[in-house]
Amino acid sequence: MELLRSNLSRVRIPEPTNRIYKHECCVSFETPRSEGGLFVDMTTFLAFGKDYVDWNYEKTGNPVYLHIKQTRKVVPEDRPSKKPTLLAIGVEGGFDNNEPQYEETHNIVILPDYVTFPFPSVELPEKVRLAVDAIIMAEGAERKEQLAAWTADKKQVSAYAMNLPQIDNGVIVPPSGWKCVKCDKKDNLWLNLTDGMILCGRKNFDGTGGNNHAIEHYKETSYPLAVKLGTITSDLEAAEEREKVSLVEHSMHSSFFLKDLFCTTSELTMGTYCGSSDVFSYPEDDSVVDPLLAQHLAFFGIDFSALQKTEMTTAERELDQNTNFDWNRIQESGQDSKLIHGPGYTGLANLGNSCYMAATMQVVFSTRSFNSRYYTNQSLKMAFEMAPADPTVDLNMQLTKLAHGMLSGKYSVPAPEKDDEENAAISTTNKQEGIPPRMFKAVIAASHPEFSSMRQQDALEFFLHFLDQVERVNGGSSALDPSRSFKFGIEERILCPSGKVGFNKRLDYILSLNIPLHEATNKEELEAFHKLKAEKISEGKDVSSDEIVRPRVPLAACLANYSAPEEIQDYYSTALKAKTTALKTAGLTSFPDYLVLHMRKFVLEEGWVPKKLDVYIDVPDIIDISYMRSKGLQPGEELLPDGVPEAEVESNNPVANEDIVAQLVSMGFNHLPCQKAAINTSNVGVEEAMNWLLAHMDDPDIDVPVSQGAHGNEVDQSKVDTLLSFGFQEEIARKALKASGGDIEKATDWIFNNPDASVSSDMDTSTSSSKPTSDDTELPDGRGRYGLFGIVSHMGTSTHCGHYVAHVLKDGRWVIFNDNKVAASINPPKDMGYLYFFERLDS
Repeated sequence: MELLRSNLSRVRIPEPTNRIYKHECCVSFETPRSEGGLFVDMTTFLAFGKDYVDWNYEKTGNPVYLHIKQTRKVVPEDRPSKKPTLLAIGVEGGFDNNEPQYEETHNIVILPDYVTFPFPSVELPEKVRLAVDAIIMAEGAERKEQLAAWTADKKQVSAYAMNLPQIDNGVIVPPSGWKCVKCDKKDNLWLNLTDGMILCGRKNFDGTGGNNHAIEHYKETSYPLAVKLGTITSDLEAAEEREKVSLVEHSMHSSFFLKDLFCTTSELTMGTYCGSSDVFSYPEDDSVVDPLLAQHLAFFGIDFSALQKTEMTTAERELDQNTNFDWNRIQESGQDSKLIHGPGYTGLANLGNSCYMAATMQVVFSTRSFNSRYYTNQSLKMAFEMAPADPTVDLNMQLTKLAHGMLSGKYSVPAPEKDDEENAAISTTNKQEGIPPRMFKAVIAASHPEFSSMRQQDALEFFLHFLDQVERVNGGSSALDPSRSFKFGIEERILCPSGKVGFNKRLDYILSLNIPLHEATNKEELEAFHKLKAEKISEGKDVSSDEIVRPRVPLAACLANYSAPEEIQDYYSTALKAKTTALKTAGLTSFPDYLVLHMRKFVLEEGWVPKKLDVYIDVPDIIDISYMRSKGLQPGEELLPDGVPEAEVESNNPVANEDIVAQLVSMGFNHLPCQKAAINTSNVGVEEAMNWLLAHMDDPDIDVPVSQGAHGNEVDQSKVDTLLSFGFQEEIARKALKASGGDIEKATDWIFNNPDASVSSDMDTSTSSSKPTSDDTELPDGRGRYGLFGIVSHMGTSTHCGHYVAHVLKDGRWVIFNDNKVAASINPPKDMGYLYFFERLDS
């Protein structure tokens, strides 16, 4: 005890603001349930597994630790089984999740000799007792982050619900037989909770759904809330109770057990519970909670106790549309695939809509560059010694931790499972638990608010953000930076009618390809199918899934489309001193070690309606893109002269909207910065300009006259690529991002609100936000022959919903990585990929 008393100065009582790690080791995936338990440093509150706590002692000299060990309880066989009354898990009246129960023990340990004192004990100093109690009672930092993210994504109570006006116009809604009052639609009907009007919902991109009468009614009346008829449950009290159960409770208690019993994946991931009513707020543009729904329904004579759920919620309908043909095939459901364990075959546990990250990282760490950088050539101890005081916020440490977790095979073992026949026995199945990449997600998302949420994200956007962060943390060192293995140069060649040429160069990590549907190789089958479909529709019949024929487009056609000449309208030629039509072609200045092809499956149809292309891409195992290498300036060619005449410069100078400037000046801002704010947000509006102004007040050139200051042309290439994946043109995407201060959501709104936006006047000055370079000699380069080794596939109507799965060629066979499931692939979906990963073949 004297030894403990002599080290009391190294014991801290945690404060509410302290982050306490007690569920997972900072440098490995050890937990309190691991063989050696966890050791919590009572100075820093960081946790370490038994094999790693000595490293922390050597580095910090902190000697006092709280040892936490969880051992599995033996459950009595005669435990009574109760029928659940609530759709909740692990709570009184809810479902028994049948998860094993654990007993937790605590000890005080003093290093380096591991002198141990049991806890609780009245003999321990009061400071130690208070510190340990605080640690045990505190919410772990790991779980706090997860809870915060989940809570942010829960359905919110509508701001219009508590004071919703209701008009007594004599409307009594019957319990059945509903029809839109403006058309003959009898499904997808919404009851406006203010005036009782029953109207059809929005029209889907494929022609299904409604005729937009509900949204049109809102625009005419401003009545804010509507409930989808057919989704109102008979047990409204239970439905309201379910809304109170946060998604984090489900995730902590085997949420997929619940999903398998009652719910679709979409309901769990989008926060829509089975049986809950679907209430939509038009002014808030989101699904919401109406706490007074029973009262609002009763106003129109609706006895909710007589209602049964007959229609899918919005989330269910979306999922149903998503799964029409690709869900089972991409996941290889129903296939008798052999589960795989061992080094390089470790799954990643789903943290809640984290499949985009899991699929991407499985392919990334299958490359030699990332494997060697963070696994073969860097040990966990080396990374820990280089890490700052808090290794949980160090990307290098967390990448090394993730690499060792995924590639060592230490955690790729069958998961223990309770035996159904012998209640107290423990058996194992071939399925593995997978490792939870919580700390990695937290640090990689620190600079990106969307990735720190629990919402589904675009795998492409995450991949580009990830490589950008890796490049930053490696300080641009070509020897250390593994992201360089994906980087290559692109050269755009512009041919003027004068015969002279100009060049724009940039660096990129991905090659984004349009899909030319007119190049489909099965046109005869498609024509026959469309004829059959028309006949069935005329007969009032549906086309069965096995009758559907989809276009098959060769990857070679997509690559050729990328290299094909493209006309640039209104291009200002410095040779002709006038605007003209030029031809632009693109080629690669270098061939990277790993080539990533992004298929633009999300496009905009006429009327700016987003659509996901229902198409197969025929992708061969080996491609040769040698013909795509750019040739630069050829003998006999002459470059376009530099510069633009002064008059042209003046005419192209951006001009601030004086109404916006005047409103900003009236708020107390100086006139010159107000002009800059309006110009840099493309005169979109006062709010956007003010936000820009507040964010740039400390810029050193904020008071430099506009004619001398540069108009902000730089935008984040990863954000441009995200908008490209939605089907927008690159130049429009750049202009929208400039106008919205780089915010993707606002940029998308800007595009939809400016369908006639022209970018031709910017074409001669704005080509790419990637750092222009004429020196790409340090980039990896070689022959243009590549072999396919990785596929990231997507299921869903948007890159921000649905599910992602990875297929990787390992040890001569294809392997499917579906979150924590790792199995031999029987039929990899090579024609259904969203991202294709190729490795350069130099032999």
